[in-house]
Amino acid sequence: MRGPGTWWRMKSTPAKVEAYTRWSFHMFAVIELLAAGLPAFAEVGPGRPASWLMLLVVVLHAATCAVTASRALDWTRGRRAQPVRLLWTLTAVTAVIAVLTFVIADHGLKGEVADNAGIFSVVVIFGVGNVTLGVRDRKRVLGIVGGFAAGSALLALLLGTPGPGALVTAMVVLISGGALAFTAVFSVWLLDAVYELADARETRARLAVAEERLRFGRDLHDVIGRNLAVMALKSELAVQLARRERPEAVEQMIEVQRIAQDSQREVREVVRGYREADLGVELAGAQGVLAAAGIDCSVDGAEAAGLPGEVQSALAWVVREGTTNVLRHGNAVRCAVTLKVTEGQVVLTVENDGMRTAGAQEDAGRSVGAGSGLAGLRERLAVVDGTLEAGPVGGEAFRVVARVPLGPAGPEAASGPEAASAPVSDPVARGSAVAAVPGGAS
Repeated sequence: MRGPGTWWRMKSTPAKVEAYTRWSFHMFAVIELLAAGLPAFAEVGPGRPASWLMLLVVVLHAATCAVTASRALDWTRGRRAQPVRLLWTLTAVTAVIAVLTFVIADHGLKGEVADNAGIFSVVVIFGVGNVTLGVRDRKRVLGIVGGFAAGSALLALLLGTPGPGALVTAMVVLISGGALAFTAVFSVWLLDAVYELADARETRARLAVAEERLRFGRDLHDVIGRNLAVMALKSELAVQLARRERPEAVEQMIEVQRIAQDSQREVREVVRGYREADLGVELAGAQGVLAAAGIDCSVDGAEAAGLPGEVQSALAWVVREGTTNVLRHGNAVRCAVTLKVTEGQVVLTVENDGMRTAGAQEDAGRSVGAGSGLAGLRERLAVVDGTLEAGPVGGEAFRVVARVPLGPAGPEAASGPEAASAPVSDPVARGSAVAAVPGGAS
């Protein structure tokens, strides 16, 4: 059963900032109603038609401001075209309602025109702030604020306000409207910056994977490129000699066979370098990468040094893949990596709170069900008779648990070079070596 805060926790950080910005400008409409509509209604008197009309026009202006703010923020995020007509509509409604506040207050308050200056200023100020929300150019923003201030002074003079009072009204609109316009511009800039940072974070993870794949491709090219060229030449030479029934053809094919075997051995050495990772290095790298991404990461891996070589290699890949999932599939704030040796087995746990977002839940579900990353980890762990469990915990956390049994001699067994050079099954065909991730050993 979802609690009252689930809706908020399921949002990503950029979505939270957007929701906060959107509802802040919606609250401005409520503030306008409380600051202008209700005081005017109470001052004129509930029993008079002018009070209801004054309240109605303020509610209409506040509603127009709220709709304009929503459409302008949608335009900022690229979800719709710039609401130019709505911006002009809000400008016209602000001007008309500003005039009506003078007329209604003048008749409703028996000619006490000075009492309507506050209502007039509030309406114009909130109109300025919401209009600038849909404008990008700074010069236009300044022009809008200055135009509203000058128009307010002119309108006040035309409707009978004394010169000093009109000047005060213009200054109030200029300062307060400018402050609200600055708030609107800064809010849009901050929202764009948050989304750009989120995109940069995703791009950084993708670039790290792409860079590792390119490095692997370059290594393979350097290793087997020349050998394949030599094999092609010698094979062509063997064909020509065979057609002439020359015995040297057999020697050439023997040489081709030797080069092919050498190439196979060299490719295995390259792949083994990618498959065999140092667990201590991976733990430190994971902590550094997650900390750089703004994630509070705690690592407890003091017992990693005494583990067998093949066990360290398999668990190091679990740390790599777990770090990738935290960076790419979730919106984690905290992550804990724990390594323990108990009851003849080593247990590695990677847990984060990235399941708070709906997108992370969906990605994690795909990873558990059919993702190639976790499937590759299960294959690596199977070589050392290990198992892998991955899935959500408590609805808000995602946990990956790898268990590897140890021999009767304990962690010190098979920790020498013989274990480190243990063979692996078909590493090239599996193709998982290119799935290196940020934080991996380079």
